[in-house]
Amino acid sequence: MEVHAHTHTPRKKWHHYFWEFFMLFLAVTLGFLVENMREHIVEHKREKQYIQSLIADLKDDSLAIQEAVMAQEKRTAMMDSMIRLLNDPSKIHGNEGSLYYWARLSPRLGPLPVNTRTFEQLKSSGNFRLIRNIETSNKIMSYYEEIPSIRLVEQIFLGEFNQYKIFASRIFDPAVFISMEKQNGDIIRSDANPPLQSYDPALLKQLSVFAVYMNGSARGIMTFAKQLAEKGKTIIEYLQKEYHLD
Repeated sequence: MEVHAHTHTPRKKWHHYFWEFFMLFLAVTLGFLVENMREHIVEHKREKQYIQSLIADLKDDSLAIQEAVMAQEKRTAMMDSMIRLLNDPSKIHGNEGSLYYWARLSPRLGPLPVNTRTFEQLKSSGNFRLIRNIETSNKIMSYYEEIPSIRLVEQIFLGEFNQYKIFASRIFDPAVFISMEKQNGDIIRSDANPPLQSYDPALLKQLSVFAVYMNGSARGIMTFAKQLAEKGKTIIEYLQKEYHLD
């Protein structure tokens, strides 16, 4: 009868297990670090893309605000002339054409154009966290926090404009206003001096009062707009330097 000897696999020494564990730990750690680095690079790239988009928005704002301020300064000058004429009724006869023109064109005021596209994307998507520098984040926030003040004054202007229209409807002939409007919406000055519906000094005075209110609000909006444009310019320069952009 044959007796089979059992073969025994030599047991690994403890340091073999240690090295196996160490190599596994090292592989997992390196994988984590590589993945973390990859996410960091991706997020930094996305941050830079958002900043570039934000700079483009601020540049759009700068140009749009500049054009809006120039247009409003012309309308403000017209309203100044209208107010002077309304407060000197003896000079209205023979200048009705100018009064119709100023009364129709000078109150025109649209919302100040501000591009909040990128800012709203950053907020709604939760990607504001990508902007890691707190100073950068605060500068961006400070720009867009100015906008509600401008919108508030615009609402005040609209309320004054509604009151203005009540008295304008009693003084001016709507048919004349219609005749001054071109198909594209532009307003042209009448060569004639069409009569007013009313030359009542009390109505003229009331119209003048609300024109003064509107002019004050419009000047306030222009002041806010210029400050916003200046702040935008400063932020653009800061962001370009901070993110090494041209």
